[in-house]
Amino acid sequence: MNQMQKSTYKASENNTDIVLLSPTGSGKTLAFLFPVLRNLKKDVQGVQALILVPARELALQIEQVFKSMGTDFKVSVCYGGHDKKIEVNNLIEAPAVLIGTPGRVTYHVRNNNFDPKTVKTLVLDEFDKALELGFHDDMEFICNSLKGLSQRVLTSATAMDEIPAFTGLKDEKIISFLKENDVKPDLQLRKVMTIPEEKLDTLFNLVCKIGNKRTLIFCNHRDAVDRISELLHQMGIDRETFHGGMEQDERERALLKFRNDSARILITTDLAARGLDIPEVESIVHYQLPPKEDAFIHRNGRTARMNAKGFVYLIMNEDDNFPFIKNDTPEESVAGFTKVPQKTPFQTIYISAGKKDKVNKVDIVGYLLKKGELQKEDVGVIEVKDTTSYVAVSRNKVNAVLRKLQNERLKGKKVKMEVAY
Repeated sequence: MNQMQKSTYKASENNTDIVLLSPTGSGKTLAFLFPVLRNLKKDVQGVQALILVPARELALQIEQVFKSMGTDFKVSVCYGGHDKKIEVNNLIEAPAVLIGTPGRVTYHVRNNNFDPKTVKTLVLDEFDKALELGFHDDMEFICNSLKGLSQRVLTSATAMDEIPAFTGLKDEKIISFLKENDVKPDLQLRKVMTIPEEKLDTLFNLVCKIGNKRTLIFCNHRDAVDRISELLHQMGIDRETFHGGMEQDERERALLKFRNDSARILITTDLAARGLDIPEVESIVHYQLPPKEDAFIHRNGRTARMNAKGFVYLIMNEDDNFPFIKNDTPEESVAGFTKVPQKTPFQTIYISAGKKDKVNKVDIVGYLLKKGELQKEDVGVIEVKDTTSYVAVSRNKVNAVLRKLQNERLKGKKVKMEVAY
């Protein structure tokens, strides 16, 4: 445990309410899961701990962390875009820990799919982001439904001027590690000047100059994300997109391919600025700068972690004026860079079988090595979902392995396999 996690664990003894303020990537998930775990009782029926989060991906990420702790307690997730029937069935035999987005948890409370009165511990993770995204009414409804609460834990990467009264905090302890970052991230900021008519072309030149480094391109609006995605696709550059207008499975697949090195460019809105399980990136590109400095800081927090160096590129016009951008920020020239970055080493294969088919990572590795005749180094990250699996395979071996496995069975079952687009 790091110092922030130890401090949180100690401060949360005796059911003390906690407000935890700590930077993105500092380990807040474990910091609140340890107190949650301490409060769970083996002989108690019903949901004992409720964790509310602003994004579906964050719910799934916390579920994975909790499962990796190896406890005997059942955990379930619920979020918009997930099959309601599956969630209702999971709640029949109530999990000890329920993780969900405010809208979907409200649905289950209103439909009496679980008893909110059994909940003893409430965690509001990234609570400021949830309020910012318009979840105020749902969160207030949920908090007012939790009549048996004994502890509240609120976490955020930024301090709030005022915490809403509906959270019910009493004599809370505030643990802030926001100013205790002795080592400032090594961020190299660069302005990339352009004119509005040439902004997309400038971005293309910048992507070519950055090359094959892991890069996040931030936009303020979904339509800009889609526009850039189309441009890079036409230029033959592997990229993934991520924003709130996409279907849940599309969003999960995009993050998965970014994690497993099938794509090294992710074009996104501020939805990916924090809270998500994505790898360290070397470059941040602000195609559109955010209006507020907080959002700017969160975006940049995706790079230069753990003493690494990060590059932040600001695509700007002469007329742009952002108080949080220093006038003496050096300029970066991208003129003449048109060589498209090399293809990524891996490509993602979809397999139509998952946990519910009793398929695990070991099964998939054996299947690919024995029947697909791949070498160990040809198999990258494997992610097994409920009914599907995804595996990164060396790009130059994908077509051959798909041909070889066309008529082969995985654990005695005929499965569909194809490149995941």
